[in-house]
Amino acid sequence: MGFVQCAMDNNDAIVGLFFIMTIYHSKISTKTTPFAMIDDYSTIREEREVLFTMHTIFRVVDIKQATKNSRLWEIQLAITSDNDPQLVTLINHIKEEIQGSTGWHRMDQLMLKVGNFDQVEELYDELLKNASDDSDRRIVYNQMGWLKRNQGKYQEAATFYQKSLEIRRETLPEDDPLLAHIYNNIGTVYRYMNDYSTAFQFYEKSLKIKELSLPPTHADLASSYNNICGVYKSMKQYSKSLELYKKTMDIDKKTLPPNHPDLAISYNNISLVYSDMRNYSKALEFYDKSIKIYEQVMPPNHPLLATSYGNIGPVWSELGDYSKALSFLEKALRVQQMSLPPTHPFIKETMHRIDLVKRKR
Repeated sequence: MGFVQCAMDNNDAIVGLFFIMTIYHSKISTKTTPFAMIDDYSTIREEREVLFTMHTIFRVVDIKQATKNSRLWEIQLAITSDNDPQLVTLINHIKEEIQGSTGWHRMDQLMLKVGNFDQVEELYDELLKNASDDSDRRIVYNQMGWLKRNQGKYQEAATFYQKSLEIRRETLPEDDPLLAHIYNNIGTVYRYMNDYSTAFQFYEKSLKIKELSLPPTHADLASSYNNICGVYKSMKQYSKSLELYKKTMDIDKKTLPPNHPDLAISYNNISLVYSDMRNYSKALEFYDKSIKIYEQVMPPNHPLLATSYGNIGPVWSELGDYSKALSFLEKALRVQQMSLPPTHPFIKETMHRIDLVKRKR
């Protein structure tokens, strides 16, 4: 509590959040160890610190002010049962997605997923310094590319991805699935830089390899279709884009749990196309599906939440409901300012959208 109070005393513009965690032993399986007391290993033993495992999940029970007119808020959390079928399915999928040769590599991938970009960069710098061979370096280069892409530093991202690709091509055949992964990443960076022809070339290279090595309903194929759709959309070929996005969504529905973030991405992408086609009722229908998943499984400051809020805003603006438009865009900006560097192009774009809506009011 002292840390929170000290921070608030130093800055009148912030609020404090005090998390109260309730652990029900009856809800903890004897097969798992979700937490451990680490008093004996802590620098300050009297703090009686508790270390939770990465897969421990709490549900929000209540949020309330500590006292009336206080800037301190209490958030009551309760540990979930590991028998919750939806959570178990989602956790198992995430565990499969977070792979790595060491615990550090798995940790960095988890931190990327939840949007902790600054901490990840520090970790990658250390991993790169301690890399013992090219195999370790190419993994870190690839992840650094992913990080820089999410920070909006697209040219730096392309450089790291190319370094990873050069190492991989020294030892792998041209049709190796690992090359498909890096081609896909490079394509995405070029798409963000609006170089659609180069993006399309890399996406096609990736897709050709995947079609040779994967079953037709594999999630990685859905990812490739998704990216090619994005190029079609940017080139205003909406019918092609919508057709492939729906194909992606069908694969995701067959292979992913109903609350998986990748399914939310599919819904979000379809809504973007409908929005560009001025079919706003359909756009809102799919945005709503996307938001429900993100708010259920993502931390409240995750960039994907900001993306969805930011996409819904202009739809309400087009429908003439400027107060709703402004509400969603301001939500998007708050999340972006918490999770992205201040120079990120997404923040600039959201501020521009807010300005446009204010002019229309």
